[in-house]
Amino acid sequence: MLSILRHRVYRHLFAAQVISLLGTGLATVALSLMAFELAGDNAGTVLATALTIKMLAYVFVSPLLAALFQGRPRKPVLVLLDIIRALTALSLPFLTEVWHIYVVIFVLQSSSAGFTPLFQATILDVLPDEREYTRALSLSRMAYDMESLISPMLAATLLLITSWHGLFFGTMLGFVASALLVLSVTLPKAQASAVNTWTDRLTKGGRIYLLTPRLRGLLLLSFTTALGGAMVFVNTVVLVQGNFALSGQQTAFALAAFGFGSMLTALTLPTLLEKITERRVMLAGLGLMIVAQLSGTLITDYVTLLMIWFVLGAGYSLVQTPTSKVLVRSASNADRPALFAAHFSLSHAGWMMAYPFAGWLLTVLDVNSAFLVLAGLSVIGLMLAYKLWPEDENNALFHRHDDLEAGHEHLEAFGYGKEHSHLYVIDSLHLKWPR
Repeated sequence: MLSILRHRVYRHLFAAQVISLLGTGLATVALSLMAFELAGDNAGTVLATALTIKMLAYVFVSPLLAALFQGRPRKPVLVLLDIIRALTALSLPFLTEVWHIYVVIFVLQSSSAGFTPLFQATILDVLPDEREYTRALSLSRMAYDMESLISPMLAATLLLITSWHGLFFGTMLGFVASALLVLSVTLPKAQASAVNTWTDRLTKGGRIYLLTPRLRGLLLLSFTTALGGAMVFVNTVVLVQGNFALSGQQTAFALAAFGFGSMLTALTLPTLLEKITERRVMLAGLGLMIVAQLSGTLITDYVTLLMIWFVLGAGYSLVQTPTSKVLVRSASNADRPALFAAHFSLSHAGWMMAYPFAGWLLTVLDVNSAFLVLAGLSVIGLMLAYKLWPEDENNALFHRHDDLEAGHEHLEAFGYGKEHSHLYVIDSLHLKWPR
C-alpha cells in the first residue's frame, strides 16, 4: 500500500492531508479548553453549538463553494482555503466572547467544506490507475483513524510546554504546511463543465447524486452508517463512565478500539476490492455493523464493549472507504468536484441527524433497547440500499438520444444512429437514468 507514496505529487498531497488533519485535531482539543475558560459550566453547550455550526457549514456551504470554484485552477483554490483556515485558527486565542467563537468556527469549517471535496476529487486525476487509487483511499481512511488516536496524545504532550493558546498556533502551522505542500506540486488542470449557469452549477452535484440509482443506495448506506458511528462517538462516555464507573482514560481506549477496527480493515481493503465489487463490500460492512449492534445487547462489562466497538469500526471502514470509488465512476471528470461536494453535504446531513438521535436514545431507553432500535433501523437501511443499488449497475446501459442531431460527436463516438450503449453517468447529454 505504501508503494504509492513513491508518486511525488500524491506523496505531497497525502502529507498535506495528514498535517491538516493533525492541525484540526489540535484545534478540537484547544476549543474544548477555550470553551471551558470562557463559559465555565456552560462549556458543553458552547461546544455542542460549535459542532452544530460545523455540520451546518458542511451541509450547506460545501455545494455553494463547489459551484463558485467550478472550473477554476485547483491549486490556487486549495491554497486560498488553507490560508483562510490558517488565519481563522490563528485568531481563535484572541477571542473574548462566546459568540466570537461561533463566527470564527463557521468561517473555519466553511473553508474545510470547500477544501475537502475538491481535494478528494483531485486525487483520482493524480492517480488515474484504479489499483493505485484504491490504495490511496485506504491510506486516506487510515489517516482519519490515526488522527483520532494521535491528535489527543500530541495535544497532551504540547500542553506540558504551552497553554491551549499554543495548540491553536499548532493548528495554524498545520494549515500553512498543507498550503506549502500543495504549492510544491503541479496539479492536473480542471476540466471545464458544460454547465454554465449559477443555478445549474449549484444543483448539479445533487441532481447527479439523486438521479443515479447506485448513489441513492450509497446515500442510504451513509445515513445508516452514521447512526452506528454516532452511537459510538456520543454514548461511549455514557457507557464507560456512567454504566461502568470507569475513568476518562478507559473512554479514550474504547474510542481507540473503534479506530483500530477501522484502521486494520482499511489495510485489507485494496486486495479485497480487487476481487469483490464495492457494492458487496459496503453492504457486507453494514451487515457487520448490524451484527455488532445486536451484540450490543450483551454488553455487561468493559471488555465486551471494546470487542463490539472494534467490530463496529471494522464495519464502518468497509462502508466508508470505497465511497470515493463509487463517486468517481458516477460522474464525468468535469462534474466530479460537484458530486464530491454533494456527497460531502448529504453525508454530513446524516451525521447532523444521527448525533442528537443517538444521544436521545439512551435518555429514553435502556442500553439493550437502544441497540435493538439501532439494529432495526440499520436492517431497514440495508434492505432499502440493497434494493436501490442494482447488482448489475456496472453494465453499459442501452439508451436513445432523440434530442441530438445526426452526426453529433457523441453519437459518432459510440455508434451510428441515435441508439447505443456505454457506461452511463448523469451529465449534460444524459439528464435522466434510462429505464
